[in-house]
Amino acid sequence: MAGGQERILRGRIRSVQATKKITRAMELIAGSRIVKAQQRVAAAVPYSEKITEVVRDLAAAGAGQGSPLLAGRDTVSTTCYVAIAGDRGLCGGYNAGVQRATEGEIKADVLAGKQYVVVPVGRKVEKYFRFRGYQLSQAFGGFSGAPSLADAKAIGAYVVELFTSGQVDKVELVYTRFVSAGNQEVVLRPLVPLTVETVAGGDGKAGPADAPTGDYEFEPDPSTILDSLLPSYVEARIYAALLNAAASEHASTQRAMKAATDNAEELIKSLSRIMNRARQDSITTEIMEIVGGAEALGSGNVKDPLPRDPQSVVETVHTHGGHASVG
Repeated sequence: MAGGQERILRGRIRSVQATKKITRAMELIAGSRIVKAQQRVAAAVPYSEKITEVVRDLAAAGAGQGSPLLAGRDTVSTTCYVAIAGDRGLCGGYNAGVQRATEGEIKADVLAGKQYVVVPVGRKVEKYFRFRGYQLSQAFGGFSGAPSLADAKAIGAYVVELFTSGQVDKVELVYTRFVSAGNQEVVLRPLVPLTVETVAGGDGKAGPADAPTGDYEFEPDPSTILDSLLPSYVEARIYAALLNAAASEHASTQRAMKAATDNAEELIKSLSRIMNRARQDSITTEIMEIVGGAEALGSGNVKDPLPRDPQSVVETVHTHGGHASVG
């Protein structure tokens, strides 16, 4: 029985060791991808800041009064939530954070008697809301680990069309902002309409009221420039959100895989101790059986029908698999 238990434990240890190799490899891969994702986030910051500054100055100059992207609705009855998550799992609570945040906003709208629609970006968030029967619009996915500007343009064109056609009255982004490799936070950022407060702070944050503005001369007129820049501004905002989400996903994957590797190491140690204890018990039991058998043969307590000459005793011991010395 002990031998069977030892074989079972050896099999479990081999299985956990194989899993540990996989999680360790995934941890290293995610760690290498974090660096590239951070570089992409940092490279996109100057463009995002500059286009935000230009749009803010154009809006301050009185441009875009008739632009549909700047014209807010008197009554917001339908809100579009662009939920950005991952295409894969094994990343800890990354996907669940975006799902919970979006779900909380939806429940608040339902309680207030308002309508909603979800634009899922990422296969995991799409499956989550589709399985639970939420109202979904067009889904985007397949690029959560390495988004491109073309992906941001496709999402931007779609949500702008939803807003300008009157299907929704407001568009908001729900994604995970990358602060550092050890810190990410789920944020909710307004995207459309582009109010003065939204544009002033960039990335959906309200800027200070006394923020300095530049003195520019625009050619052609500010309204024409703003009309051409607003779609690019929306794309830049979405692209920044996608890059932040990708970096956050890699960071969450690295942490989750490191935790899994550490847990596998602890499980291997625990199983090894149990297996060694079982093997030691098995060896001790075998020794006790051999010693007991030898003592029984030596003391003559066992009735032996065979002749008691020395050669016969030796042959009997060998037949029973034991070892004894004949005096």
